Amino acid sequence: MMELFVDWATRIGLNYTFLLDAYQRGSLVQGALTTGLLCLFTILGSLLAGITLAAMLTSGNPWLAKPARVFVEVTRNTPTLVQLYCAFLVLNMLLTQAVGAANPLTPFAWVVIVISLHKGAFHAEALRAGIEAVPAVTLEAASSLAFSRRQLLWNVQLPLALRFALPSLINNLIDLVKMTAVASAIAVGDITYAAIMIWTQSDNVLELMLLILSFFGLLSFIVNCVGRWLEARLRMPGYGH
Repeated sequence: MMELFVDWATRIGLNYTFLLDAYQRGSLVQGALTTGLLCLFTILGSLLAGITLAAMLTSGNPWLAKPARVFVEVTRNTPTLVQLYCAFLVLNMLLTQAVGAANPLTPFAWVVIVISLHKGAFHAEALRAGIEAVPAVTLEAASSLAFSRRQLLWNVQLPLALRFALPSLINNLIDLVKMTAVASAIAVGDITYAAIMIWTQSDNVLELMLLILSFFGLLSFIVNCVGRWLEARLRMPGYGH
């Protein structure tokens, strides 16, 4: 099958002969798996960060809300790549100087942390808007049942806010999938880095770019389909009518 694809691509002027080389093909496959793991961990990490920040922003406690607001504004208004460089080249260096070779944070871990916190700030704003969109009558009904502030947040506001904010969250997650490509900037062996290593040795930039675009397009499409399914699954009957 691989040979047939390479032959077909050659006929239309595309050079995919590198796929017949076991080493180069293996590096691409490993890069694709690494990108998949980055997406999985950053999706989970960003949602956790977003929920935490949203809870702090809407807590009513200035000691929690103000630091969360400062973090969200700084994070949203600075480039992800710059944040990654600052984290890896500055914080990682300081951590290495403090603990030496025992530094547990690999480049992969720094990418997960930085992207999770970056997109978590966007999730937090989406969830905050969802929390504030919960009807006042619903909150009054929950308060009449003697719900505490924490019970009100976790049992009423967040479940409803998630439904309200789901389209924005899915949009953020699609952007997150594409954002994982910055991992190549600090030599994490994702699919982008693997492609760069191949095209520095061969004149096939166009072919590899098409491959990368198709791969990220597929990942984004999967996230979009899951998001659409969740929207339909969690839709509140009668809401909006």
